[in-house]
Amino acid sequence: MRGFAYEAQLAQSEDPIKDILDRLESENYFADPAIATSIYMAQTLERPLLVEGRPGVGKTEIANVMARLLDTKLIRLQCYEGLDVTTALYEWNYPKQMLWIKLDEQSGRTTEEREQQIFSQDFLLERPLLAALTEEEKAPVLLIDEVDRADEEFEAFLLEILSDFQVTVPEIGTIKAKHKPLVILTSNRTRDLSDALRRRCLYLWIDFPDLDKELRIVRSKVNGIEEKLARQVVRFVDSSRHVGLDKVPGISETLDWAKAMVVLHMDHLDHDTVERTLGALVKDADDMEKFRRETIDEILSKIS
Repeated sequence: MRGFAYEAQLAQSEDPIKDILDRLESENYFADPAIATSIYMAQTLERPLLVEGRPGVGKTEIANVMARLLDTKLIRLQCYEGLDVTTALYEWNYPKQMLWIKLDEQSGRTTEEREQQIFSQDFLLERPLLAALTEEEKAPVLLIDEVDRADEEFEAFLLEILSDFQVTVPEIGTIKAKHKPLVILTSNRTRDLSDALRRRCLYLWIDFPDLDKELRIVRSKVNGIEEKLARQVVRFVDSSRHVGLDKVPGISETLDWAKAMVVLHMDHLDHDTVERTLGALVKDADDMEKFRRETIDEILSKIS
């Protein structure tokens, strides 16, 4: 019922953007008007939303939070190099087909009749994309995560789904969405996406949060952290993003590091504390060496 209440309130609201911001915050997702506006447009215009930004800034979490707010199913397709249609859309249940053929040997059906039967939806194994289109009860949230990791051929295949919310299965025909899903695509910009894909989507760029916003995130998600330590952690991470690291820490690293401090009963940052816990913040060998050699004391002097 929560999803119905959310949609009803949004439809009647004089300020739907503020309502979305408040709802997101109730789920401990601290957004800004640009994020809330993009979500609202994606819902009302029924357009996919392409979210780009650095790793660890909360792109994927938008889909998770929206599924909770709408009280609906989250269907996730994790993209990777070599992802193909069979894995993403559907495949035929070959063992079930063979069993049915064996059991039907004495039925007298023709080969054509058998083929019509075994290549029907009863023998279709739905993968994430098809499952999102055939969801019976209500529109799901479809997360196509890290679409930039998939091949260009797979990206081209997505165009039909993103344009018309339908797919074509040669043996069956065109399958249209019963309820148009809220589609959220994320990208870390490891490669350029095609203009054709971008034209079919609304666009949102998420950057690292400012100090106040990241501090709110730490306070809400790290139980037991002292205010002084939370401020030091956030300021240290913010400074570390400007020293030329290959793998810049995102919000997820900030939270990991802050939680590590709490678990280890730390109450402030000093050189020894940072060096001992650096593995929760820095995830690259060269970056870690740079930190230990020259960066720790430099940043600590700025935030002390």
